[in-house]
Amino acid sequence: QCELGLLYRDGTGVPQDDREAARLFRRAANKGHAGAQCELGLCFELGSGVPQDQDEAARLYCLAAEQGLADAQFNYGVFCDRGRGLPQNFGEAARYF
Repeated sequence: QCELGLLYRDGTGVPQDDREAARLFRRAANKGHAGAQCELGLCFELGSGVPQDQDEAARLYCLAAEQGLADAQFNYGVFCDRGRGLPQNFGEAARYF
């Protein structure tokens, strides 16, 4: 589901569709797929296929970061450092950088 979501996000072999990509990322994210959690976090961060929601983006990045996904760790660290979607916390940011 995550891989199919990437195809829809990028319009590779299928019509480009951010809403369908987010739907597919959500299905995989709900099953604990770290990559899908990170991709869905990006959707919420940018408002791509879903309403923009920094709190939800931070939550999803955190879930994926806790599973060791490097991209999510960086994104969550940025959110902690800048106080996006959660209170600013430099210690937590440093932990994930």
